Amino acid sequence: PKKEPTGDLAIRTLAMPGNTNPNGDIFGGWVVSHMDLAGMSVAAKLSKGRVTTIAIDSMVFLAPVKVGDFICCYAKLLKIGRTSMRIQVETWAISPNEEGRRQVTEGIFTFVAIDAEGHPRPVER
Repeated sequence: PKKEPTGDLAIRTLAMPGNTNPNGDIFGGWVVSHMDLAGMSVAAKLSKGRVTTIAIDSMVFLAPVKVGDFICCYAKLLKIGRTSMRIQVETWAISPNEEGRRQVTEGIFTFVAIDAEGHPRPVER
């Protein structure tokens, strides 16, 4: 297992009881939505404007997130294309009952810069 996150901290939030699945763990879709927001924040800053998610190129769940964990999403730019950006997003959990943090997910998200009408636009470099 990795010891340290890759990328910069983009989002940190608390997992609450309302975000659980029937097993009592935090619902995977809730985690993915925060990962998408983390990646979007990096893509929007890089492209200096509006972006949209066009693909989750890979996604791996490594460990469950529990109620009361803080999740921290770290994002790192992997590649800039003409209109697109590939961003690696890792989620690490910090439990109030444990020292340190543990990696719970990682994925690669692709975003496209768009204009006001929703059409792709070039990413300024």
